[in-house]
Amino acid sequence: MSLALENITKKVGRETHLYDISLEFETGSRNVLLGRTLAGKTSLLRLMAGLDRPTTGRVLVNGEDVTGKSVRKRSVAMVYQQFINYPSLTVYKNIASPLKIAGVKRGEIDRRVRGTAEMLHIEDMLDRLPTELSGGQQQRVAIARALIGEADLLLLDEPLVNLDYKLREELRVELHDIFEERKAIVVYTTTEPTEALMLGGNIFVMDEGRILQTGSTPEVYHNPATTKVAEVFSDPPINFLRGTIQEGSIRMGRNIEMPLEDYMKPLSDGDYGFGVRSNHLFLSRNDREDAEIPARVELAEINGSETFIHAYYEGFRLVVQENGVRTVRTGAEITIYVSPCCFFVYDEAGALVASPSREALQSGLT
Repeated sequence: MSLALENITKKVGRETHLYDISLEFETGSRNVLLGRTLAGKTSLLRLMAGLDRPTTGRVLVNGEDVTGKSVRKRSVAMVYQQFINYPSLTVYKNIASPLKIAGVKRGEIDRRVRGTAEMLHIEDMLDRLPTELSGGQQQRVAIARALIGEADLLLLDEPLVNLDYKLREELRVELHDIFEERKAIVVYTTTEPTEALMLGGNIFVMDEGRILQTGSTPEVYHNPATTKVAEVFSDPPINFLRGTIQEGSIRMGRNIEMPLEDYMKPLSDGDYGFGVRSNHLFLSRNDREDAEIPARVELAEINGSETFIHAYYEGFRLVVQENGVRTVRTGAEITIYVSPCCFFVYDEAGALVASPSREALQSGLT
């Protein structure tokens, strides 16, 4: 199966939700739509499913125009954010419902229900009602019901967003393995860069109804084409500092100067934006070549096993991601260390002009 969207736009009243989107998906591909809330991800999924019609443009399946074709006549399954199950039916009957509607024989239904339940580790819950399950278990039932029909197109709209951290981690790993084994086109939406990286495959970075960049997930992560892509595909959003390249060195603010890295040397002298992710900023020196950024602490935010330190430097707000629980006093003067090899460089229009190597970024974590 192939799926193509051609010059899709979607308007609701006077508001435009999607702007001239053209995409192609192939059988067996894993595809992630990454974007913040209201980026247009759900609107795009609904058009793929046939739940909505585009204002302009076409949806093609295997080259055939299916723009006006009912969702009931398409080989599609969808999983939503909420746990949508039939409350009066057992887990077994919930999972079996698509096959029963399709007229599949009882023996085949039983085989597939039990096999799918085992794959999602809910085989011991088949006789229970959904209300007797935890949230994570209920979502597994909804996913099993979507998987069992073996639809050609599987759409998942932030299916893990309402689960706690531990359950999300478990299901992410399981879903990655399940998607690897399926021949369907899988399209998965998320607001979380970490989830996108874990799922891999292809990525489509979205913002305000537009596709900003597409490509393999690792490639886009390591080469965000614009400052907006870098912001969306970083958690917390990437830090930016303004600076100048002049006579073989970088100058930022009043007191930061560092030599040009090899990958920056082809750049002409002038003003640039320098982006660095939070996990490449540190409160202690890792290497004698590290640059020093004097800053003032505005907030220390503990999130599980990490601490996010929000700091201020000459008009720029920076976030440092430190492992472990760190106690830092609000208002304290600190020094932030960063390796010059970890900066993404953008021109004044916000386009990427120099990107660090993956090896350099990895070394910058140590």
